[in-house]
Amino acid sequence: MTPATDEPLDPAAIAPALLAWYDRHHREMPWRVTPAARAAGARPDPYRVWLSEVMLQQTTVAAVRGYFERFTARWPTVQALAAAEDAEVMAEWAGLGYYARARNLLKCARAVAALGGFPDRRDALLALPGIGPYTAAAVAAIAHDEPVAVVDGNVERVASRLFAVELPLPGAKPWLAALAVTLTPEARPGDFAQAMMDLGATICTPRRPACAICPLTGPCGARAAGIAAELPRRTPKPEKPVRRGTAYVATDAAGAVLLETRPERGLLGGMLGFPGTDWAVVPPPPAPPFAADWQPAADPVRHTFTHFHLELTVMRATAPAGANPERGSFVAAFDPGALPTLMRKVWEAGR
Repeated sequence: MTPATDEPLDPAAIAPALLAWYDRHHREMPWRVTPAARAAGARPDPYRVWLSEVMLQQTTVAAVRGYFERFTARWPTVQALAAAEDAEVMAEWAGLGYYARARNLLKCARAVAALGGFPDRRDALLALPGIGPYTAAAVAAIAHDEPVAVVDGNVERVASRLFAVELPLPGAKPWLAALAVTLTPEARPGDFAQAMMDLGATICTPRRPACAICPLTGPCGARAAGIAAELPRRTPKPEKPVRRGTAYVATDAAGAVLLETRPERGLLGGMLGFPGTDWAVVPPPPAPPFAADWQPAADPVRHTFTHFHLELTVMRATAPAGANPERGSFVAAFDPGALPTLMRKVWEAGR
């Protein structure tokens, strides 16, 4: 195909070209049913589709693959996950980040188990706890072939280039979502959604898009205008603030480690961690869990969350005989792998 610089893009021409490309070049993923298997009658498991989409939020495919395989080996059905202990699920999630997702995962699994299975329409899926518009559309389209648009960052990028949308993100999001709706076919909407994601991840990439091998070279408005690599444009983000605090790493004479379960609400909610102060732009006053000879670790721990950078001073001590912590309890069988990434950094700094 050659660039159609003098004719408007025809949305109906997009799906056949993209699906033909996807049939040949789709990525193999443990939660997917391949086009050939679908053609032979295999159906995607809505549980596996939902679990993968929740895990993939704000995370890469490479990071998720191992977590997904461990989760589905341990909890192969939504009913099995619904029956799991909260602490077990949170421990398996450790390292994936955005821990509110893990709490919502359990709430949703239990609601689905109570219903007897996943609803098959987007609107009904939206009524479940922890499921937003994107995840509801993904499960409805991929698992149940409802012809709804599934719009993630990859799809926004592809749509912005196809239609040469120069309005910057995030303001352009509603417009790009509406354009994605015009592209979504009645036939094979689930495969089309995954094809758009694969195109964005492998060819229509954020930097240096491989336009020469793209199946949509002809109708792409941004390529015709020579601005593909510049889109989507983005409104500059404000600089993230830095918050500071203190974390306390303590062991007793037998080597047990002082840990607490963080409050359900807030960052790292429900996860194991070390006692410490709040995190604030102005460092809060010290709040050790018991009186001891607390000594600072050599270096602070630095970690970045979505909206701020965090710098923690790590204090360490051996608990004196008879110490009675105001927060947490000493744990003898301590597995650092069960901690979220930030708390593993604290442990490494304070051990």
